[in-house]
Amino acid sequence: MNRNSNRPPMPSMDQGPAPFVTDIENMTRQNTNYRTALWTGPHLQLTLMCIPSGGEIGSEVHPDTDQFLRIESGSGMTMMGPAENRLSCRQPVSAGCAVFVPAGTWHNIVNTGTCPLKLYTIYDPPHHPHGTIQSTKACADAQGT
Repeated sequence: MNRNSNRPPMPSMDQGPAPFVTDIENMTRQNTNYRTALWTGPHLQLTLMCIPSGGEIGSEVHPDTDQFLRIESGSGMTMMGPAENRLSCRQPVSAGCAVFVPAGTWHNIVNTGTCPLKLYTIYDPPHHPHGTIQSTKACADAQGT
C-alpha cells in the first residue's frame, strides 16, 4: 500500500472474525482511544492503544494469554517480571520495537515521551470483549479490563 495515498478511515467497529486486511501502521497512528479492539476472532485479538504522555498501561498479568506489542510511534519504558513488585526486565521502547510477554508474566509500559505512545497488541487467546472501545484508561479501569 502506498503510504502517501489517501488512507481508509479508521473502522468504527471490531472487524473480526471476518477476513480483514489493513494498513496496521496507519490504523495504529490514527487511533486516539486508550484501547480499540480492531479485530477479534475465536483464538486471536488485535487491539490498538494510545497512551498519553506520562500515562501507562498499568501493571498487569494475563495468566493464560501470550501477548505481542508493537510500538508504532512515541517512546516509553517496558517492564516485565515474575511478580508485580519484581519487574526486573526494563527496556526503553520506541517506534519499531516489539515486546513479547509470555502468559503469567507481569508487565507494564509507561509513556516517557512528550507525545502519545501509539501501539498495537495481539493477544492469544482474546483478552477483551469483541468490540471493546475505551476512550481513556479510567474507562478501561472502570470496566475492569
